[in-house]
Amino acid sequence: MKVPAHPYQCPLGRLQPTVTDLDAIKTSGWRDQHILVVNAEDRRLDVFERDLVRRIGERLYGQWPRPSATQPGVRYAKP
Repeated sequence: MKVPAHPYQCPLGRLQPTVTDLDAIKTSGWRDQHILVVNAEDRRLDVFERDLVRRIGERLYGQWPRPSATQPGVRYAKP
């Protein structure tokens, strides 16, 4: 009797989440569609660049929400 070459794989294996590389998605978005996704608190940016990103975001989308008692632990950068 011959043993099958491939062992049985559980069908639940395809339901396991896959890890998404967010930086790769951001890179392809910039290169393919000219969409820039930037976190205003990204430490790869210096103080002036982070401030510029924050100002552009506030100009286009309004002020940042301020932390409140209903959102403990939420951290926001100072304007």
